[in-house]
Amino acid sequence: MTYTFGLDTFGDRNGDADGKPLSHAQTIRNVVQEGVFAEQAGVDFFGIGEHHTEYFPMPAGDMVLAAIAASTERIRLGSAVTVLSSDDPVRVFQRYSTLNAISGGRAEVILGRGSSIESFPLFGYDLADYEELFDEKATLFAELLKGGPVTWEGKTRAALLNQDVVPHTESGPFPAWIGVGGNPQSVIRAARLGFSLALAIIGGPPARFAVYSQLFQQALRKFGRPPLPVLVHSPGHVAATDEQAKAEFWPRWRDIIALIAPERGFAIPTEESFDREIGPHGALYVGSPETVAQKIATNLRALGATRFDLKYGMPGLTHEQLMTCIELYGRHVIPRVRALCRFLSNQAFVDTET
Repeated sequence: MTYTFGLDTFGDRNGDADGKPLSHAQTIRNVVQEGVFAEQAGVDFFGIGEHHTEYFPMPAGDMVLAAIAASTERIRLGSAVTVLSSDDPVRVFQRYSTLNAISGGRAEVILGRGSSIESFPLFGYDLADYEELFDEKATLFAELLKGGPVTWEGKTRAALLNQDVVPHTESGPFPAWIGVGGNPQSVIRAARLGFSLALAIIGGPPARFAVYSQLFQQALRKFGRPPLPVLVHSPGHVAATDEQAKAEFWPRWRDIIALIAPERGFAIPTEESFDREIGPHGALYVGSPETVAQKIATNLRALGATRFDLKYGMPGLTHEQLMTCIELYGRHVIPRVRALCRFLSNQAFVDTET
């Protein structure tokens, strides 16, 4: 089994050493440096999620990814989520086909309905059309990935009749995933349309998502499709020790969840609830390299996943703290997870044989 490991960011607005927010422009420049450094540290994928807020100032992640592509050679690059419901599938396809060309075939895209909804009023979409917008646009995007002229008709945009969409990719479609936060219908949609599955787990026991991985593979078989990979995307932070990681991350996590809780329906976190989330059965990967590696290895196997993307950073963390997190993740966590997964696989083989 081949495992891959990524880093995702929402362009979380950095703070300086005194806690003062840096400019949006400096935060974006820092993300470019972080993406380039991620390759040097041994990370397989670097993703940027679309957001349109003061604390996540990252509305055009594909442009930032293109800047990273120009200074890297190996690392795969893509969206940590593109809110397809409030975008145009043709333009998304064109942007990531262009990134694919610039990067020499290293582009990917994760499509989402939009758990953060700030893009809907910004671009003039009605939240009442939330489900229909995504279903139609995801269907069109799947057609675009096939290559060649596209014929499509729906309610949410103008029809296409034998339309050639450029630029063409050089070696087939780039990888595309649908991000799912716990909706069975979204899992089945991903299988029906032939997208890989990205499980966005930000709270509660990750093990409860195992049923979605199983449902996904069952649905693929039902639709006559071959097996496709599952990835796990979860927040976290790596520092030299468990205590340091918690001290750096907890205040930032508390503040951002409290800020978005009214819109998203989240409970305000307490230190007790945070400790549960960073514990063995929670959704946050916060700690030393060994603590984080053990948790990733356990959950990859439990969820039937072959890729893990750590959503690193929080508004207010410094660029230096993020660079340290990237270095520890790439140079210590990833090799340790691979070793643990090999050991667990060998152990399972021995148990089967005996």
